[in-house]
Amino acid sequence: MNRLDGKRTLITGGTSGIGLETAKQFLTEGARVMVTGNNPDSIERAKAELGSNVPVLRADSSDVNAQRKLAESVKEHYGQLDVAFLNAGVSVWQPIEDWTEEAFDQSFAINVKGPYFLVQSLLPVFANPASVVFNTSINAHVGAARSSVYAATKAAFLNLSKTLSSELMDRGIRVNAVSPGPVETPLYDKLGIPDAYRAQVNKDIAGSIPVGRFGTPQEVAKAVIYLASDESAWTIGSEMIVDGGRMLNG
Repeated sequence: MNRLDGKRTLITGGTSGIGLETAKQFLTEGARVMVTGNNPDSIERAKAELGSNVPVLRADSSDVNAQRKLAESVKEHYGQLDVAFLNAGVSVWQPIEDWTEEAFDQSFAINVKGPYFLVQSLLPVFANPASVVFNTSINAHVGAARSSVYAATKAAFLNLSKTLSSELMDRGIRVNAVSPGPVETPLYDKLGIPDAYRAQVNKDIAGSIPVGRFGTPQEVAKAVIYLASDESAWTIGSEMIVDGGRMLNG
Protein backbone atom coordinates (compact mmCIF):
# COMPACT_ATOMS: atom_id res chain seq x y z
CA MET A 1 0.00 0.00 0.00
CA ASN A 2 1.36 3.40 -0.99
CA ARG A 3 0.96 5.76 1.95
CA LEU A 4 0.99 8.91 -0.20
CA ASP A 5 -0.95 7.56 -3.16
CA GLY A 6 -1.99 10.44 -5.41
CA LYS A 7 -1.06 13.16 -2.91
CA ARG A 8 0.09 16.41 -4.46
CA THR A 9 3.31 17.35 -2.72
CA LEU A 10 5.85 20.18 -2.61
CA ILE A 11 9.37 19.81 -1.21
CA THR A 12 11.49 22.95 -0.86
CA GLY A 13 15.23 22.44 -0.91
CA GLY A 14 14.52 19.20 -2.70
CA THR A 15 17.57 19.02 -4.95
CA SER A 16 20.05 17.53 -2.47
CA GLY A 17 20.38 15.85 0.90
CA ILE A 18 17.27 15.19 2.95
CA GLY A 19 15.00 16.98 0.49
CA LEU A 20 16.12 14.96 -2.52
CA GLU A 21 15.90 11.66 -0.66
CA THR A 22 12.44 12.58 0.61
CA ALA A 23 11.35 13.35 -2.96
CA LYS A 24 12.52 9.90 -4.05
CA GLN A 25 10.69 8.19 -1.19
CA PHE A 26 7.55 10.26 -1.80
CA LEU A 27 7.56 8.99 -5.39
CA THR A 28 7.94 5.42 -4.18
CA GLU A 29 4.95 5.98 -1.89
CA GLY A 30 2.80 7.05 -4.86
CA ALA A 31 2.91 10.83 -4.45
CA ARG A 32 3.02 13.44 -7.15
CA VAL A 33 6.10 15.54 -6.45
CA MET A 34 7.34 19.05 -7.13
CA VAL A 35 10.66 20.25 -5.71
CA THR A 36 12.56 23.51 -5.48
CA GLY A 37 16.21 24.43 -5.30
CA ASN A 38 18.44 27.44 -5.78
CA ASN A 39 21.70 26.00 -7.08
CA PRO A 40 21.73 25.52 -10.87
CA ASP A 41 24.02 22.49 -10.72
CA SER A 42 22.00 20.65 -8.07
CA ILE A 43 18.79 21.53 -9.93
CA GLU A 44 20.11 19.82 -13.06
CA ARG A 45 21.27 16.78 -11.09
CA ALA A 46 17.88 16.52 -9.38
CA LYS A 47 16.09 16.69 -12.73
CA ALA A 48 18.18 13.77 -13.95
CA GLU A 49 17.61 11.72 -10.78
CA LEU A 50 13.89 12.41 -10.31
CA GLY A 51 12.81 12.14 -13.92
CA SER A 52 10.80 14.23 -16.33
CA ASN A 53 7.52 13.89 -14.41
CA VAL A 54 8.86 15.88 -11.45
CA PRO A 55 8.97 19.67 -11.86
CA VAL A 56 12.17 21.11 -10.38
CA LEU A 57 11.76 24.85 -9.89
CA ARG A 58 14.31 27.46 -8.94
CA ALA A 59 13.17 29.41 -5.88
CA ASP A 60 15.28 31.48 -3.48
CA SER A 61 13.98 30.72 0.02
CA SER A 62 15.11 34.14 1.28
CA ASP A 63 13.00 36.01 -1.30
CA VAL A 64 9.38 36.56 -0.24
CA ASN A 65 8.30 37.43 -3.78
CA ALA A 66 9.85 34.16 -4.99
CA GLN A 67 7.77 32.30 -2.42
CA ARG A 68 4.61 33.96 -3.69
CA LYS A 69 5.48 33.04 -7.26
CA LEU A 70 6.17 29.49 -6.11
CA ALA A 71 2.69 29.29 -4.57
CA GLU A 72 1.24 30.46 -7.89
CA SER A 73 3.21 27.77 -9.71
CA VAL A 74 1.92 25.13 -7.30
CA LYS A 75 -1.66 26.24 -7.91
CA GLU A 76 -1.18 26.22 -11.68
CA HIS A 77 0.38 22.74 -11.60
CA TYR A 78 -1.81 20.97 -9.03
CA GLY A 79 -4.85 23.13 -8.38
CA GLN A 80 -4.59 22.19 -4.71
CA LEU A 81 -1.76 20.98 -2.49
CA ASP A 82 -1.98 18.07 -0.05
CA VAL A 83 1.53 18.05 1.45
CA ALA A 84 4.30 20.61 1.87
CA PHE A 85 7.71 19.67 3.28
CA LEU A 86 9.49 22.94 4.04
CA ASN A 87 13.07 21.77 4.02
CA ALA A 88 15.09 24.57 2.38
CA GLY A 89 17.63 26.08 4.76
CA VAL A 90 21.21 27.01 5.50
CA SER A 91 23.45 26.04 8.39
CA VAL A 92 26.14 28.61 9.20
CA TRP A 93 28.23 28.01 12.31
CA GLN A 94 30.71 30.61 13.51
CA PRO A 95 31.70 32.51 16.67
CA ILE A 96 29.52 35.41 17.73
CA GLU A 97 32.27 37.93 16.96
CA ASP A 98 32.33 36.85 13.29
CA TRP A 99 28.64 37.54 12.63
CA THR A 100 27.59 40.58 10.65
CA GLU A 101 24.11 42.06 10.54
CA GLU A 102 23.84 41.13 6.86
CA ALA A 103 24.78 37.49 7.48
CA PHE A 104 22.43 37.31 10.47
CA ASP A 105 19.53 38.66 8.42
CA GLN A 106 20.30 36.27 5.55
CA SER A 107 20.13 33.19 7.78
CA PHE A 108 16.80 34.28 9.24
CA ALA A 109 15.48 35.18 5.78
CA ILE A 110 16.25 31.71 4.39
CA ASN A 111 15.36 29.61 7.43
CA VAL A 112 12.38 31.51 8.85
CA LYS A 113 11.01 34.44 6.86
CA GLY A 114 10.85 32.75 3.46
CA PRO A 115 9.12 29.58 4.69
CA TYR A 116 6.69 31.63 6.79
CA PHE A 117 5.55 33.65 3.81
CA LEU A 118 5.42 30.54 1.66
CA VAL A 119 2.89 29.04 4.08
CA GLN A 120 0.94 32.31 3.95
CA SER A 121 0.99 32.28 0.15
CA LEU A 122 -0.12 28.64 0.03
CA LEU A 123 -3.15 29.14 2.27
CA PRO A 124 -5.57 29.45 -0.67
CA VAL A 125 -3.94 26.43 -2.31
CA PHE A 126 -3.93 23.90 0.53
CA ALA A 127 -6.50 21.13 0.31
CA ASN A 128 -8.61 20.21 3.32
CA PRO A 129 -7.10 18.17 4.87
CA ALA A 130 -3.44 19.05 4.24
CA SER A 131 -0.18 18.28 6.00
CA VAL A 132 2.76 20.66 6.42
CA VAL A 133 6.09 19.38 7.75
CA PHE A 134 8.85 21.75 8.84
CA ASN A 135 12.46 20.55 8.85
CA THR A 136 13.86 22.00 12.06
CA SER A 137 16.82 20.64 14.05
CA ILE A 138 17.82 19.33 17.45
CA ASN A 139 19.92 22.51 17.60
CA ALA A 140 16.69 24.24 18.56
CA HIS A 141 17.26 22.47 21.91
CA VAL A 142 21.04 21.90 22.16
CA GLY A 143 23.33 24.79 23.09
CA ALA A 144 26.21 23.93 20.77
CA ALA A 145 29.06 26.46 20.55
CA ARG A 146 29.21 28.49 17.30
CA SER A 147 25.60 27.58 16.43
CA SER A 148 23.99 30.68 17.96
CA VAL A 149 22.29 32.09 14.85
CA TYR A 150 21.53 28.74 13.21
CA ALA A 151 20.02 27.39 16.43
CA ALA A 152 17.96 30.55 16.88
CA THR A 153 16.49 30.21 13.39
CA LYS A 154 15.57 26.59 14.02
CA ALA A 155 14.05 27.39 17.43
CA ALA A 156 11.91 30.06 15.75
CA PHE A 157 10.90 27.65 12.99
CA LEU A 158 10.03 24.93 15.50
CA ASN A 159 7.83 27.31 17.46
CA LEU A 160 6.03 28.30 14.26
CA SER A 161 5.07 24.66 13.76
CA LYS A 162 3.17 24.86 17.05
CA THR A 163 1.61 28.32 16.77
CA LEU A 164 0.54 27.77 13.17
CA SER A 165 -0.93 24.41 14.16
CA SER A 166 -3.31 26.22 16.49
CA GLU A 167 -4.11 28.88 13.93
CA LEU A 168 -4.61 26.65 10.89
CA MET A 169 -6.23 23.60 12.45
CA ASP A 170 -9.75 24.80 11.65
CA ARG A 171 -8.78 24.96 7.97
CA GLY A 172 -7.79 21.30 8.02
CA ILE A 173 -4.06 22.08 7.84
CA ARG A 174 -1.86 20.01 10.15
CA VAL A 175 1.61 21.37 10.91
CA ASN A 176 4.35 19.22 12.43
CA ALA A 177 8.13 19.27 12.61
CA VAL A 178 10.90 16.77 12.08
CA SER A 179 14.11 17.60 13.96
CA PRO A 180 17.15 15.71 12.72
CA GLY A 181 20.40 15.32 14.54
CA PRO A 182 23.70 15.25 12.60
CA VAL A 183 22.97 13.76 9.17
CA GLU A 184 25.31 12.88 6.32
CA THR A 185 24.28 15.58 3.82
CA PRO A 186 25.96 18.27 1.71
CA LEU A 187 24.89 20.76 4.41
CA TYR A 188 27.96 19.77 6.43
CA ASP A 189 30.15 20.58 3.46
CA LYS A 190 28.99 24.20 3.71
CA LEU A 191 30.08 24.79 7.30
CA GLY A 192 33.48 26.12 6.26
CA ILE A 193 35.46 23.46 8.14
CA PRO A 194 39.03 23.19 6.75
CA ASP A 195 39.72 19.81 5.17
CA ALA A 196 42.59 19.21 7.58
CA TYR A 197 40.18 19.20 10.51
CA ARG A 198 37.17 17.66 8.83
CA ALA A 199 37.92 14.04 9.81
CA GLN A 200 38.43 14.99 13.45
CA VAL A 201 35.27 17.12 13.50
CA ASN A 202 33.29 14.22 12.02
CA LYS A 203 34.76 11.87 14.62
CA ASP A 204 33.88 14.27 17.44
CA ILE A 205 30.32 14.68 16.19
CA ALA A 206 29.81 10.94 15.79
CA GLY A 207 31.20 10.46 19.30
CA SER A 208 28.47 12.72 20.68
CA ILE A 209 25.74 10.47 19.25
CA PRO A 210 24.89 7.41 21.39
CA VAL A 211 24.31 5.27 18.30
CA GLY A 212 27.87 6.18 17.26
CA ARG A 213 27.26 7.45 13.72
CA PHE A 214 25.66 10.16 11.64
CA GLY A 215 22.10 9.65 10.49
CA THR A 216 21.18 9.24 6.84
CA PRO A 217 18.78 11.24 4.69
CA GLN A 218 16.80 8.02 4.19
CA GLU A 219 16.13 7.74 7.93
CA VAL A 220 14.87 11.31 8.16
CA ALA A 221 12.74 10.91 5.02
CA LYS A 222 10.87 8.00 6.61
CA ALA A 223 9.82 10.26 9.49
CA VAL A 224 8.66 12.91 7.01
CA ILE A 225 6.56 10.31 5.17
CA TYR A 226 4.77 9.42 8.39
CA LEU A 227 3.99 13.07 9.19
CA ALA A 228 2.88 13.70 5.60
CA SER A 229 0.61 10.67 5.43
CA ASP A 230 -2.88 10.08 6.76
CA GLU A 231 -1.35 7.71 9.31
CA SER A 232 -0.49 10.79 11.38
CA ALA A 233 -3.95 12.38 11.15
CA TRP A 234 -4.07 12.74 14.95
CA THR A 235 -0.56 14.20 15.13
CA ILE A 236 -0.74 17.99 15.22
CA GLY A 237 1.84 20.54 16.38
CA SER A 238 4.26 17.76 17.26
CA GLU A 239 8.00 17.40 16.86
CA MET A 240 9.56 14.12 15.75
CA ILE A 241 13.21 14.00 16.83
CA VAL A 242 15.38 11.74 14.64
CA ASP A 243 18.86 11.96 16.11
CA GLY A 244 20.35 8.58 17.06
CA GLY A 245 19.90 9.51 20.71
CA ARG A 246 21.94 12.75 20.49
CA MET A 247 19.44 14.60 22.71
CA LEU A 248 20.14 12.10 25.50
CA ASN A 249 23.51 13.80 25.93
CA GLY A 250 21.97 17.21 26.59
